Amino acid sequence: MKIESGTVVSFHYTLRNEAGDELESSRGSQPSVYLHGANNIIRGLEKAMAGRESGAVFTVSLAPEEAYGTHNPARMQRVPVKHLAYRGKLEAGKVVQLNTAEGMRAVTVVKAGRHSADIDGNHPLAGQTLTFDVEITELRPATPEEISHGHAHGPGGHHH
Repeated sequence: MKIESGTVVSFHYTLRNEAGDELESSRGSQPSVYLHGANNIIRGLEKAMAGRESGAVFTVSLAPEEAYGTHNPARMQRVPVKHLAYRGKLEAGKVVQLNTAEGMRAVTVVKAGRHSADIDGNHPLAGQTLTFDVEITELRPATPEEISHGHAHGPGGHHH
């Protein structure tokens, strides 16, 4: 079986930045699981998975456009602190929730003041070239329910 649209993919990965620093890894815990073709993972990684088989081990480097996008200065803004949800002290570098018309969104505090905060709505990895070391551990056809819901169910997938 090869990875194509409608395949549920289980995989381990290690994510590194351009300097080679490890940013995160699934190794040592449950593999990540996604439904191929449903835009459940970043575009470049999904493209690199296509056509591979269970047991495949590979490395792929992704430019920002294929990963979390370029850094958009328009996503930097000053907002009243009352629109932010957080625990503890509000300080630079802290990821908090911003209450928007579309619901809560994760943002990073750039500068915290008493009444307002400068925030960055870009993904924390936006603008970075990222390298994924991947090991595909299991493939299976998606169930009709998974296809209609647009995501994998069960261990490592979505739970209703």
